[in-house]
Amino acid sequence: MVEFFSLAIYFTLMREPNPARVRRSGNLLSLSLPRCVLMMSAILFVNQGCPAPVPVHPPARGLRARQTDDMLRRVLALGKNGDWLVIRGYHKTDQLVAAATRTPLSHAAVLDMQNEQVIEAEGKGVHTTKLRAFIDKAHRLLLIRPIWAKNPGAGDKAVVIARKLVGMPYDFLGTVGLDHPHAYYCSELAVSVYKDFIKKKDKLPKVMEPGQMYLWGTILYDSRPRDTE
Repeated sequence: MVEFFSLAIYFTLMREPNPARVRRSGNLLSLSLPRCVLMMSAILFVNQGCPAPVPVHPPARGLRARQTDDMLRRVLALGKNGDWLVIRGYHKTDQLVAAATRTPLSHAAVLDMQNEQVIEAEGKGVHTTKLRAFIDKAHRLLLIRPIWAKNPGAGDKAVVIARKLVGMPYDFLGTVGLDHPHAYYCSELAVSVYKDFIKKKDKLPKVMEPGQMYLWGTILYDSRPRDTE
């Protein structure tokens, strides 16, 4: 599993438009060291003969727009602040994460209903994205209400925390369990905004995969994979 995630991180690093910006705060690791480690892990991945990722492709523009509008209506009707949007995306990194985790999901974000946005962590760090744009990049979307959202005001507080984290760096090595307290990968961000409500009995994994997140929540909506015809 480490090799799978490392390969996904490697391609995420390659996706970063200005890799020199991808550095840790505090006791920093220079980019060159993580890249060397990730490249070695990629070699291990290939040598183990793991199956190639099965890619998904978006439908034609008009059909995609109609599907996105329908998915957006469902999220707006059912969603609340602090819910999770867990998706299967179209980017190469999404393809690799899905193959790495052997699940049909690859990315996660926190829903901000008031602003019709999500807060997400990608290679460029924690940032906001318009809700429709986020949905448009999803081949499949799950709207999940975290178990901790049942606490009064928890969802609203989660959004406040998530917005305060905008601008923080991406936790590249956190995806292999070497997490940094001031950096976040996608599902790590989505879970960490509920830190005040998480208890030991919840038994969270060291590395939370997008495809595992439903285990700590209730699925309110599943778009299912898009039709491409």
